[in-house]
Amino acid sequence: MLKINSGRDYKQLNSGNIPVYGTGGYMLSVNDKLSDTDAVGIGRKGTIDKPLYLKAPFWTVDTLFYCTSKENSDVKFIYLLFQIINWKRYDESTGVPSLSKNTISSIKTYVPKVKEQDHISKLFFSLDNTLQLHERKCEELTLIKKALLQKLFPKKDEFEPEVRYKNFSDAWEQRKLGEVLSYEQPGPYIVNSDNYDNKFNVPVLTAGKSFILGFTNEVKGIKKASESDPVIIFDDFTTGSHYVDFPFKVKSSALKILSKTNEKIDTKFIYEVLSRINYVPQSHERHWISQFSKFNVMIPTSQEQEKVGNFLKQLDHLIALHQRKLEKLKQLKKFLLQNMFI
Repeated sequence: MLKINSGRDYKQLNSGNIPVYGTGGYMLSVNDKLSDTDAVGIGRKGTIDKPLYLKAPFWTVDTLFYCTSKENSDVKFIYLLFQIINWKRYDESTGVPSLSKNTISSIKTYVPKVKEQDHISKLFFSLDNTLQLHERKCEELTLIKKALLQKLFPKKDEFEPEVRYKNFSDAWEQRKLGEVLSYEQPGPYIVNSDNYDNKFNVPVLTAGKSFILGFTNEVKGIKKASESDPVIIFDDFTTGSHYVDFPFKVKSSALKILSKTNEKIDTKFIYEVLSRINYVPQSHERHWISQFSKFNVMIPTSQEQEKVGNFLKQLDHLIALHQRKLEKLKQLKKFLLQNMFI
């Protein structure tokens, strides 16, 4: 079914417009090709479980095999087959993951007639195109927000931003964060159970990158969204923060709850201020949350805070919509791969 080809060194080639691929994807472009037929790339060494669809013409390095069809099989369908194979199961090394041509050739799988292959591959490639559109949209919106934040907040040692809403011209005021935010241990919000389930509604927050540990039905001691403004959850170990609405529970004492000390402070605005602080804790500062009260920040009038905060809320909401859509599409693709192949 497959012809398995080895990649080659590209260093003797000149710069050009033909892409070179390695196990991690695109590397650079050269002036020669290894194939003028579309193929599927699979790692020979290193990353062996991330198949690539290689659109001709292309070149591959020696750590990446490229596979073409010896029969009438649809190469796009082969790419889909490669996505459902557990490649790590076929790892032949005790060190750097490795595959051989013989191992790949010996893997048995079920294949329908070419016409059905074509229909299946068209469905999945259409789905992949939609996924890529949403990925690009998320990336573009994130870049737009980053650019706007640079213009909506004053630069270092300046007293007003480059871009402002109409009718706002007063200089921003320098304040210490401790004057506008207070922090507390999350005592009443600590979850007492490890019984998590996605069918529950209350997120359980934890320190670290994952942030949401799971969902609980434990609601004792927590507020409802209608009872309070959102708050900022601060991660004492990663010095990161999250803008969080009620209700929630927390699992780690490393998380601190920051709340505003003045009703005229907009929580979303002050969250963005906090996110812009670049501070690296010293080695002895295991709990450096107490340091934040000393940081100087620039604060405008409450009306301008509200304008900026509401705008950023809407932008975050739009980003979140595309991220949720992207996640649903990924789940749909996973479901279809599991149920449309034997």
